[in-house]
Amino acid sequence: MTARIERLVTSGQFSLDGGTWDVDNNVWIVGDDHEVIVIDAAHDADAIAEAVGDRRLTAIVCTHAHNDHIDAAPALAERTGATIWLHPDDLRLWKQTHPHRDPDSWLVDGQVIEAAGADLTVLHTPGHAPGAVCLYDPGLATVFTGDTLFQGGPGATGRSFSHFPTIIDSIRDRLLTLPPETKVLTGHGDPTTIGAEAPHLEEWIARGH
Repeated sequence: MTARIERLVTSGQFSLDGGTWDVDNNVWIVGDDHEVIVIDAAHDADAIAEAVGDRRLTAIVCTHAHNDHIDAAPALAERTGATIWLHPDDLRLWKQTHPHRDPDSWLVDGQVIEAAGADLTVLHTPGHAPGAVCLYDPGLATVFTGDTLFQGGPGATGRSFSHFPTIIDSIRDRLLTLPPETKVLTGHGDPTTIGAEAPHLEEWIARGH
């Protein structure tokens, strides 16, 4: 049975480098009627737990460790017993939000995280953050890109721990090589496809210099 994908939008604040902004985040729930994983536990553990319902939550996968993507992760894990996964290169960022609670497990490039009917391959895509990852499921023809790739271009690279040439390399080498029909489900805003974003690569590079 193929997994289904549910989207929950939560609202809160993103803080970094002394600034704070109001943001809406996409929380993705992937699985079936019995078992799910959550991608990016943002802002509201209660709302996410309600959306999960009586299904077993096995994993909370963090696409990166900016506070708006991880702030509800420990509370959600405590309620559900789920394992929090993060790429180790983002531990320094994680500690800014959760100094006394480490993630439970480390994401590794190329590993596969299984949820009911889904096989999500971890793609390490640094640039927006050092430990940023995307999660690709060829069976669902979907990649969850966090804040690496949006409709209309790359994620922001103007703050600490980010780097524009690196995010462009990640998008070109790890994402634009996926089939063009692949759905791109992002950390904020509306979905897009690889095919819709690929033609703009040269334009992004020119804009970034």
